[in-house]
Amino acid sequence: MASINTNVAAMTALRSLTATNSALTQTQERISTGLRVATAADNAAYWSIATTMKSDNSALSTVQDALGLGAAFVDVAYTAIDEAKNIVTKIKDKLVAAAQPGLDRAKIQTEVTELQAQLSGMAGAATLQGQNWLSVDSSAAGYNATKSIVSSISRAGGAISVQTISVNTASMVLFDANAAASGILDSTRNAATGVVDPAGTFTIAALNISALTDSTADLAILDGYIKGADRAITEMAAGATALGAAKARIEIQTSFVSSLMDAIEGGISQLVDADMNEESTRLQALQVKQQLGIQALSIANGSSQSILRLFQ
Repeated sequence: MASINTNVAAMTALRSLTATNSALTQTQERISTGLRVATAADNAAYWSIATTMKSDNSALSTVQDALGLGAAFVDVAYTAIDEAKNIVTKIKDKLVAAAQPGLDRAKIQTEVTELQAQLSGMAGAATLQGQNWLSVDSSAAGYNATKSIVSSISRAGGAISVQTISVNTASMVLFDANAAASGILDSTRNAATGVVDPAGTFTIAALNISALTDSTADLAILDGYIKGADRAITEMAAGATALGAAKARIEIQTSFVSSLMDAIEGGISQLVDADMNEESTRLQALQVKQQLGIQALSIANGSSQSILRLFQ
């Protein structure tokens, strides 16, 4: 039935064209943004998951920075303690040379004193961002020998937690301003064994051989100094080993975090990114469909003109 009040064909063509235009607009938005899910309205579940993943990836980027800073702390401490170990080795060599009867131990002490000063200056200079792991004051408020380096984040049951790498610096302290404690170089040592002993008689940082003679008693003191220096070298080597292990763990964790960020980025892409090949093909199809829809609407609108011919 032909009617001048209702053009069913035109209404059908218009609905089809409107749907085509809506799909075309959506496709154009996906192509321009590169996203299949740009807002929560596109897909609330995927958008929510992707938003959380993006937030975690941003936090992991900060973790990478923290690991880099932590590696710098470890490198500074390792460099200083390794060089300090070499200097104490030189001191031990001087003490061994001084064991030779007849040598001027006062002159040897002059060299030893310079090396001792270098040890103190080196430990004090091993500072980064106000932190020094080798020259400390364990009596200071807030002091903690265990240093924590942010290493990762984890999410369980919707709750996020920060994971850290702990480095115990107690074994590598060279100088401690706390009178009740001591570091490797300022701790008193047993004259017979060279081990740390609160009742000891000398420290590596302050030992002095200038007044020693060739007497049996003085040579025994000198022998104790040599044992103490040798023991200190062993203790510093243990501290350097701990730092080396921490550095290796930080490097492994840095690589893991980088890989984890790439994996999360890939997951986000799977959830929200548009397939540009698919969208390009759909765009061309919709453009053709739009043109056909316009023509169909034009034909449907023109059909009412035929009614006029019935009255001619």
